[in-house]
Amino acid sequence: MCRRRTRSHVNRPVPALDRVVPSVIPDRHAVILAGGRGTRLRPYTITLPKPLVPVGDMPILEIIVRQLVEADFRSATIAVNHQADLIRAYFGDGSKWGLELNYSLEQRPLGTMGPLGLIANLPEYFLVMNGDVLTDLRFGDFLDDHARYGAMFTISASQRTQAIDFGVLHVRDEVLTGFEEKPRIPYTVSMGVYAVSRAIASWIPRDREFGFDQLMNDLLAANVAVRVRIHDGFWLDIGRPDDYQDVSDRWPALAPLLLQQFRDC
Repeated sequence: MCRRRTRSHVNRPVPALDRVVPSVIPDRHAVILAGGRGTRLRPYTITLPKPLVPVGDMPILEIIVRQLVEADFRSATIAVNHQADLIRAYFGDGSKWGLELNYSLEQRPLGTMGPLGLIANLPEYFLVMNGDVLTDLRFGDFLDDHARYGAMFTISASQRTQAIDFGVLHVRDEVLTGFEEKPRIPYTVSMGVYAVSRAIASWIPRDREFGFDQLMNDLLAANVAVRVRIHDGFWLDIGRPDDYQDVSDRWPALAPLLLQQFRDC
């Protein structure tokens, strides 16, 4: 079983959301979405399911499991579909890491939110996350913050900028009103990590494909408030071969940031 190192927060700047706070959830649970085919990450996913693609000397999903243990999560459900047997064979019951693991098998792809419709006995508050996300977000503090706020759904988000390679014209009635030379456009994106209340189950159809986009549009149409919390730290969605190559090259520097609390197993 992995052993945690004693943490020291001396002289370590911590974003407001990520401050160390007393837990309000004694038995933290996570749902990890690991059923996709990883088609955008080919050729790396031709023989392996995306969660088992290695970063450094361990699979992406093992990094997440270790982080959940460090964040005092006691259990997790891994939603699986594509090459589910390989994921089960690698992680088993989770005892190696000290995390109680169980599995929810999709008989067919159910999208990003559809798998929640198959999972019984979810706790009042739980974490939902994609199985290909690398971040230094403190999962436990994020979930506790959600519970204290009383939201139905909280999105962890990151701020990005998009460089425009052209001079941008601002035009009104065929008259130039402004000009920007190759501007950078800021935008906010979902990190693929969510804190969720059990009440969301009534919004998830059972046994049919249902995506995050559909859920958000339904909640917006019904005027249900969805909370968004900005994370200022590290986040990378390993979606493309370039992303994978980048994180692999940077892993020696990233490993201490993401896994510094663990001794070798």
